[in-house]
Amino acid sequence: MRTVKHIEGQTHIGVRDFRANLAALLRRAASGERIVVTADGAPLAMLGPLESNDSPTLESLFASGLALPPRAKRPDHPAQPTPIGADVRVGSTLDAIRGGS
Repeated sequence: MRTVKHIEGQTHIGVRDFRANLAALLRRAASGERIVVTADGAPLAMLGPLESNDSPTLESLFASGLALPPRAKRPDHPAQPTPIGADVRVGSTLDAIRGGS
């Protein structure tokens, strides 16, 4: 392979060399390497390992930094609804729930 360049941790290879060395490049991609195929120095395609078809778990998203864990712990049980009579104003019930008068 004569036109191989390493740019930003990726292997860049021209189309002619890609076609001539396809089997070796497929083995490298299967082992985890990402290879960018170029024509006249412009990227055309990327060859790389297959991604897992499994859906990510919250734990894996937290570990990778793609999601943040909740800031506050949620209660183990949901809040119970407060019964409101038909003749009671909602504002007075909210005030009572919030500790007002």
